[in-house]
Amino acid sequence: MPIYQQLGKIPSKRHIVFRNPEGGLYNEELVGTQGFSSLSSLVYHIYPPTMVIKTKKPYNIQPKIAIENNLKQLSFNGFDIPSEEDYIQSRKVLFVNNDLHIGLASPAQTSDYFFKNADADELIFVHKGEGVLTTMFGDVEFESHDYLIIPRGTVYKLEFETVDNRLLFIESFSPVVTPKRYRNEFGQLLEHSPFCERDIKRPQNLKTFDEEGEFEIMIKKKGQIFPYTYANHPFDVIGWDGYHYPYAFNIHNFEPLTGRIHMPPPIHQNFEGNNFVVCSFVPRMYDYHPQAIPAPYHHSNIDSDEILYYVEGNFMSRNNIKPGQFTLHPAGIPHGPHPGAIERSIGQKETQELAVMIDPFKPV
Repeated sequence: MPIYQQLGKIPSKRHIVFRNPEGGLYNEELVGTQGFSSLSSLVYHIYPPTMVIKTKKPYNIQPKIAIENNLKQLSFNGFDIPSEEDYIQSRKVLFVNNDLHIGLASPAQTSDYFFKNADADELIFVHKGEGVLTTMFGDVEFESHDYLIIPRGTVYKLEFETVDNRLLFIESFSPVVTPKRYRNEFGQLLEHSPFCERDIKRPQNLKTFDEEGEFEIMIKKKGQIFPYTYANHPFDVIGWDGYHYPYAFNIHNFEPLTGRIHMPPPIHQNFEGNNFVVCSFVPRMYDYHPQAIPAPYHHSNIDSDEILYYVEGNFMSRNNIKPGQFTLHPAGIPHGPHPGAIERSIGQKETQELAVMIDPFKPV
């Protein structure tokens, strides 16, 4: 989110002398993406962020492609994925293309190591679980049904307070942002946006860890995990400011747009990246024309796949859907409500369904 944020102590100007109480210099680091032309933050460390003690042999976690070319509708029971103690091993990628990876994870505990995705921004939807996303930018508390947006290159750890944790994750090889049509030229969310800046949970409670020792960071790059051990705690930040940082947004703060007749899926859009969008389906009033059909009309996905992840509630357009279920509707063939769904929707006043939809514009 392009909202200026400042935590801790920072100097009055960029790139000037900024000394610690002992007279030494704090170590300034510019953190951002897309070179020097996109959002960034200036971070001030106690120690240089480059003090590597050792590295270990990288290992491969590149997903293996089971179906390369697909024109078949598919369904998966996401809760069938077993829980695992290791965070990285718990992450199971299900769909891939050159723009994003989509998967599920069920980590049973907090890992000892820190994690950094050097390839992709991460969008994590917390289906079940609560805890704290800890980073050098501060803490972001999370709960069930929160989206966590973690910019690439962010060293983080998910400190879980629960054991039964279910996560949907997207690795985006472009920045994850809010829809352009809901922002003015300065980045402020407009009045007709279904959410606003007040709904964003930004980092708080900056903790400075002045600790030396051995701190392992697992760095993901090009489908490999590179284990790095640093000589100081990665969260040794005394202060920072800027526009580049992780944040959380709860899906229940998405205010649905409705109309007299059925509105198309783009009204549910919450986030976007290069060649994909993410939509939030939340409880809402149905269409209020006296002859409205609340169920969605059949439509042809000619230019995008459609992936739905069901969270909870009664899914009006689907039969026999369970929480945690994934459905893939590939581009090229029409799809729509299950048999009987259109008729039974007539006269209904509201829906209590909760789901996340991901539309990649290139086949997965």
